[in-house]
Amino acid sequence: MTIQWFPGHMAKARREVTEKLKLVDIIFELVDARIPHSSRNPMIDEIIQHKPRVVLLNKADMADKEITAEWIRYFKERDITALAINSQAGTGLKQIVTEAKKLLNEKFERLKAKGVKPRAIRAMIVGIPNAGKSTLINRLHGKNIAKTGNMPGVTKSQQWIKVGNELELLDTPGILWPKFEDQEVGYKLAVTGAIKDAILNMDDIAVYALRYLGTRYPSRVKERFHLDEVPEDIVEMFDKIGLSRGFKQGNEIDYDKVAETVIREIRGEKLGPLSFERPSDLEKLEIELNN
Repeated sequence: MTIQWFPGHMAKARREVTEKLKLVDIIFELVDARIPHSSRNPMIDEIIQHKPRVVLLNKADMADKEITAEWIRYFKERDITALAINSQAGTGLKQIVTEAKKLLNEKFERLKAKGVKPRAIRAMIVGIPNAGKSTLINRLHGKNIAKTGNMPGVTKSQQWIKVGNELELLDTPGILWPKFEDQEVGYKLAVTGAIKDAILNMDDIAVYALRYLGTRYPSRVKERFHLDEVPEDIVEMFDKIGLSRGFKQGNEIDYDKVAETVIREIRGEKLGPLSFERPSDLEKLEIELNN
């Protein structure tokens, strides 16, 4: 299955981000802590170029803490400031302004020396759909000023939002790139809810998720779905999950219901905090590409 999703408003958003870049001091790049690499938009690197940035690993409560710590080290090794946050609960948000001030200290000192009066930091928030941008803005602002929704594509325009006296935010719509060069990226985005379910084959997404979890989190899979072991054969796994949940139509297992349940329970944290990629995965890929 080939996964693509690039609505027209996203192409427009890319142009608008490029145009507004000169108005901001720093970029807050919001990614999903469960898939920090796959939820980073390659177009953003091209667009923002050398503008200072802070990568915010949102939904950190839903991700494996040890793996998230590995990702923060990964970014640090590449001179990128990264923070683990939970915009829903407000965890880690105070660090955002603190780190932004550190990155912009030199610039603001130069402005001060030129006689420019102190002003709030102007930041642009960018990220893929359903990363939690609107929830983050509302948390920072203290009011429900930005639209939120548990589905991609809710924010479709830009707006400036004042956060106290220290920060002014420019919200932007979620942007996905036109083509996923690596189809596995598409599957990871689909599993975590960044792509509209209506355009997906949920059976394929569930197969991908179960194969990954069966390898990386076998004990969680066995416990949640009451399995003695994790079958290597995916059809056998679907059958066993279907039988344990009573998903039968006559003598046949209802595979669609199995798939929908697996994805819903992953997203609903029924299998606990999960990470679907690690820095070591990227390192292995880089080695393969260079050989």
